[in-house]
Amino acid sequence: MENQKNTISQQQNLVLATISPYRLGIFKNLWIHFISEWSNVDENTPDRPAEPETLTKYLAKLKTEAVAQNHRTWIVIGFDTVGYFDGKILEKPKTREMAYVRLKSLSGKSFTYTTGIYALNLDTQQTITRTAQTEIYMRTYTDQEINFYLDNCNEAYKTHAHGFNPENYYSMSFIQKVVWDPNGTIGIPLWEIMSVLTEVWYVL
Repeated sequence: MENQKNTISQQQNLVLATISPYRLGIFKNLWIHFISEWSNVDENTPDRPAEPETLTKYLAKLKTEAVAQNHRTWIVIGFDTVGYFDGKILEKPKTREMAYVRLKSLSGKSFTYTTGIYALNLDTQQTITRTAQTEIYMRTYTDQEINFYLDNCNEAYKTHAHGFNPENYYSMSFIQKVVWDPNGTIGIPLWEIMSVLTEVWYVL
């Protein structure tokens, strides 16, 4: 069994159904060989669920199954993350004005990131679905700060208007505290990922 574990851990038989540089960067910290592929899934289907946990599990499953079509063996894992505030999904803002309204509404308040994880072992057909939540508390900031950020963020607001960008320390300053896993804010909570991997794959 020990030889089998070592052989598996040295092979590139894990596929992440994402090309997000943030997710891939965090995943590299696990010291596990993997490859990544884009799922090309339309996340804005009209019949998609409205509840964040159901939605993220649904989209993670679609992404995993899309990438799994390219393989006959291996483990495939898909992810999806959404922000949720005031009873609504925080969609990516399409304009600077929408980003301003978003940041203005979040000032001094909290919102939730929910990440859905779907893992598929193509050798055994075993599947695992999980969700993880991270609560983000925003400090109270001024209109001038919002405008300063949006004027200088090089359109990062299209993805990060809810105030978190690991490569932009000014946007990080909007956040007062993070409750639970900080890596959950970019959609890859490591504690949950390792729990999933130990169930579908002998990692160590």
